[in-house]
Amino acid sequence: MPELDVGDLERAVEFYVELLAFRVVFRRQEERFAYLVHDDAELMVQEASGPGRRFRTAPLEAPFGRGINFQLAVADVDAVLERFRIAGRELVVGIEERWYRVDVESPGGRWVRAGPTEAGNRQFVVADPDGYLWRPYQDLGLRPQA
Repeated sequence: MPELDVGDLERAVEFYVELLAFRVVFRRQEERFAYLVHDDAELMVQEASGPGRRFRTAPLEAPFGRGINFQLAVADVDAVLERFRIAGRELVVGIEERWYRVDVESPGGRWVRAGPTEAGNRQFVVADPDGYLWRPYQDLGLRPQA
């Protein structure tokens, strides 16, 4: 589960709760920290300038989320997209259907190889207020490689 530094805790929590449908499990206001969940996904956010321990290997500069993107499985990607449209949020990548080659068999049994296979996602990409990229997606299943 990632722990993200954010510029403003309330702004970040609002983004994750209102747009990506995370729910707040608990907050430690005195530390400017919140613990969020979305189905099986867990996320911790903390205000970068807040009190308490901060783990840094270099100075933190905005946008904080450079070079990272998170995939988030959702039941209805179009409903999530509609929340972003209503909120007037700009998308980094518009809604798309993408198929990815998969070469390995999953220990959980989802990826059962029967020749060259592709896994599909209906997805889009958006940046949170601190520049972390999020890719909400709906699983389209598997198909033989085209």
